[in-house]
Amino acid sequence: MARPKQFDEERAVDAAMRAFWRAGYDGTSTEALCAATGLGRSSIYNTFSSKHDLFQRALRRYMTDKNAHIFAILEEPGSVRDRVRALLWLIVDAPEDDPLGCLVVNSTVELGTRYPEIARLLRADLDRRLDALTSAFSAGQRSGEIDKRRDAAALANFVITTISGMCVAARGGADRATLESIAGVALSCL
Repeated sequence: MARPKQFDEERAVDAAMRAFWRAGYDGTSTEALCAATGLGRSSIYNTFSSKHDLFQRALRRYMTDKNAHIFAILEEPGSVRDRVRALLWLIVDAPEDDPLGCLVVNSTVELGTRYPEIARLLRADLDRRLDALTSAFSAGQRSGEIDKRRDAAALANFVITTISGMCVAARGGADRATLESIAGVALSCL
């Protein structure tokens, strides 16, 4: 008879997510996952089958959590510029206890082409965010806030690329003033 699990699986996924966010996939050893989750090696492998499986679950968790916040901002009433400003300031005002950067951006750089299933997951996530931003810019064009001659999809790509660049800059040590200036320039381009 199998022993019942003596741990919270979702809490373990959250802890693993933060470990991967800090050190990346390759930089996070099984020992580091054990330390982060408080689980033994056998518990990790019995529950998640592999480091790769645990990483995918952690990445999905990250995407779900971050996207829920992003989509909530994009669905708020009011100016599309104010909503984009709010998205940019998520990077400027990132919680101090969060690892630097973005797990999605880091994973795209580290693993984007190495594992087809990770590439598909990252692409689907990007497409969802692009669709949401494109819709917001299209609504801004209908309301007259955004110039109708601008390509809404191109604006969405610009904002996502700016956010990704800000995440990389933050991970590389950019200070708040630098991140604010990048956000300000991006907003002036809308």
